[in-house]
Amino acid sequence: MPDRSDVCVLVPTYNESGAIEQVVTGFRDAGYETVLVIDGGSTDGTQSIAESAGARVIEQSGSGKGQAVREAIDHIEAPYILMVDGDATYRPEDADAMVEPLFEGRADHVVGDRFADMERGAMTRLNRAGNWLINHAFRAIHGRDLGDILSGYRAFTRASIERLSLSADGFGIETEMAVECIKHDLRTAVVPIRYECRPTEAETNLRPIRDGAVIGLTLYQMARTSNPLFYFGSLGLMTSTAGAGVGLYVAVEWITRSITHEIMAVLAAMGIIFGVQLLMFAVLSDVIVTLHRERMRRFEDLAARLDRLTGADARASTVEPPAFDGGQSDGDRSDDGSESTDDSAE
Repeated sequence: MPDRSDVCVLVPTYNESGAIEQVVTGFRDAGYETVLVIDGGSTDGTQSIAESAGARVIEQSGSGKGQAVREAIDHIEAPYILMVDGDATYRPEDADAMVEPLFEGRADHVVGDRFADMERGAMTRLNRAGNWLINHAFRAIHGRDLGDILSGYRAFTRASIERLSLSADGFGIETEMAVECIKHDLRTAVVPIRYECRPTEAETNLRPIRDGAVIGLTLYQMARTSNPLFYFGSLGLMTSTAGAGVGLYVAVEWITRSITHEIMAVLAAMGIIFGVQLLMFAVLSDVIVTLHRERMRRFEDLAARLDRLTGADARASTVEPPAFDGGQSDGDRSDDGSESTDDSAE
């Protein structure tokens, strides 16, 4: 059974000097000795404070939380990773509950649900509204409820994170991870956690309007490959609806006032035709993606079976052969183990 020594606590940071010591010492006191802080070039002493608290510190080559997570994976050897923000809003006391589904083999990826127990004032109304909108959009697009896809408290196996194709640089990394889990059919669990207020001395790096727009755009763009029926279907529906609206206006003008709008009529027809084509393309793309996922699932099942067979052959090859008895059969030995001779037989 795995234990806390098999877990690496990953903490992406940027100017978190007001809270990073509390984060590192909290997890180390909770029994998670391996803490990796990957820093985006802080100028407030975050790196030295983290090192003094007992963390291993690496400065990332680029910038942004997404880039930090991708780069950190190459520096982690532990089979399990617990990712947490460096602002002390997540409790070390919830760490055991986060990694438990991984240890028990029930999940490959775990999301901590902040809305299950949120401290008063931990999130502004604007942030709450943005989180609600993005979570509902995710459920509508992918048909899955992961509770809180923007949560920064996550646990996952190293093997599962290596399967994901991550490219986001900033705060869109959590959204990208959620979408990739759905795309690769990873077993994902949601664990209720306590979300607390940020310490007063810790400054936030989140810009709600800009970062919210980036996250929403990331979610929509990723639907192109994860749910093409929604992505191209929504574009086709909007285009055909706009074309139909213009066409209706042209028809009303021609009927009521005998005014013809030739150019607008042509544009309306083009919009309707293009929209219908997009809808057809959406259906075909969805069929292709479904078949691709089914084929990949079969390949993964086959690979797992081959791994099991290879492991069984390896174990069989390690069985020790019977000891060499000098070419004598059991009949050539007496009951007490001494060798019989022809003379004794006579």
